[in-house]
Amino acid sequence: MGYYNTGDPARSPVIQASIRRPSMSEDIGRRCGNRPLGVTVSEVTFKRKKDPEVFQTVSDGLKKLYKTKLLPLEEHYKFHEFHSPALEDADFDNKPMVLLVGQYSTGKTSFIRYLLEQDFPGMRIGPEPTTDSFIAVMHGDTEGVIPGNALVVDPKKPFRKLNSFGNAFLNRFVCAQLPNPVLESISVIDTPGILSGEKQRISRGYDFAAVLEWFAERVDRIILLFDAHKLDISDEFSEVIKALKNHEDKIRVVLNKADQIETQQLMRVYGALMWSLGKIVNTPEVIRVYIGSFWSHPLLIPDNRKLFEAEEQDLFKDIQSLPRNAALRKLNDLIKRARLAKVHAYIISSLKKEMPSVFGKEGKKKELINSLGEIYSRIEREHQISPGDFPNLKKMQEQLNAHDLNKFQPLKMKLLDTVDDMLAHDIASLMVLVRQEETNRPQQGVKGGAFDGTLNGPFGHGYGEGAGEGIDEAEWVVARDKPMYDEIFYTLSPVNGKVTGANAKKEMVKSKLPNTVLGKIWKLADIDKDGMLDDEEFALANHLIKVKLEGHELPADLPGHLIPPSKRKIPAE
Repeated sequence: MGYYNTGDPARSPVIQASIRRPSMSEDIGRRCGNRPLGVTVSEVTFKRKKDPEVFQTVSDGLKKLYKTKLLPLEEHYKFHEFHSPALEDADFDNKPMVLLVGQYSTGKTSFIRYLLEQDFPGMRIGPEPTTDSFIAVMHGDTEGVIPGNALVVDPKKPFRKLNSFGNAFLNRFVCAQLPNPVLESISVIDTPGILSGEKQRISRGYDFAAVLEWFAERVDRIILLFDAHKLDISDEFSEVIKALKNHEDKIRVVLNKADQIETQQLMRVYGALMWSLGKIVNTPEVIRVYIGSFWSHPLLIPDNRKLFEAEEQDLFKDIQSLPRNAALRKLNDLIKRARLAKVHAYIISSLKKEMPSVFGKEGKKKELINSLGEIYSRIEREHQISPGDFPNLKKMQEQLNAHDLNKFQPLKMKLLDTVDDMLAHDIASLMVLVRQEETNRPQQGVKGGAFDGTLNGPFGHGYGEGAGEGIDEAEWVVARDKPMYDEIFYTLSPVNGKVTGANAKKEMVKSKLPNTVLGKIWKLADIDKDGMLDDEEFALANHLIKVKLEGHELPADLPGHLIPPSKRKIPAE
């Protein structure tokens, strides 16, 4: 017997099949080899699309998706031997991390001390290469240092997989713990100063670029520090920057010690840095470069103090946003990892397919490795994959030389379909959860240390400047120039001591500011909201025009010190 969809969900073939037992005639027919017209339960179970997973938190969702849907694909095709070790719970639960990278004596350790406003265990600062270790500066109830070998066995720390880099690295890896309010929100990774020359690179005893690449996958921000006096980018530094490929969205650049050179020279240094970076970092977007002097010593040349203050505030805002965006970053990194894992599966299975089962294995292996670029192109065409999703060709060829291609696995579409389902459905539900968590959670941000140093008081950024000018003065700051504004006011034919909007507009547009800006100035200046301006309001409007023309931002609401004295009893809207 057949079923037809009459518009009632309860009468649909799928629902009917899922709630009824097969009739006796269908059961007899099935045993006799006849195919019944009705849909059986087993057929429905096979055809029905699985609903997206339901998660309580973003972190729990990421962990479950990775373990159940992505990890099986990675293990089946030896992803961890080629690209990145398997992720663990601590990778999803850890605080946002900031990775500092730079040549020696660029001020990496001083930068950390500047943020924390205190020394940390194991800290050494000097003009020569002093930091020869990776130092994870993290929050702890008591000050202390945990050596690398102990650190990589701690399941609560996100460093267990660094064990694969061996003792040469672990002897140069420590965790400095201390109670500091900044470290309650973020962790900072200090790195050895990058030196020039092949000898220095080899003497490390471990793959420095590979370690940085491991950290780059897991951190939230990568800060490249440059010394304004030494812009030469060594071969190793160039190699390191290239190892950060696919993580350009995390990279910020700091041109440090900028207070030690004159303004004209600083402009040339900035231009030279941008040119050098442009040759290494192949992105259409210009990398954000922050200029300043990130230590607590007096400025040697104070001419650019305002510039340094503004740049510092921009950098601090960027770092302070990390806790709020941590879940989204981890979600984004999981998506990037899933895309790479899919491509890796196609590459491995293609190589397996081409390998002979008995004779000529070594010759065919060399042939396939040499023609890997052509295999990339074929996979790209067949599966409509972006070229940017493929791993580095040269590096992949080097790694394949150490593997037996016959031991690779053939293509298993079920694993790939599971990952596709995760990307198409489960990730979308997690995105909704990310937004919900951001809405329900109080505003997160990095607090303490240098981040609190310029928030309040007269040394806050922009204090006493622009719209804040005159904030501490007893006199109304606009009164200084009011006689000049009054002369203009009385040429605009005021009626009953006020000029109309049309007449005021004729004068205000002479500033050449856009109408949107002038409209905001009008809204701030028209204190009593009567659509006209008296002499005080007109003077205030001109004062705000001056503020804007001098390059300052207009306030969202009129500050109390700018309200004309005669109107300070009228609440500003």
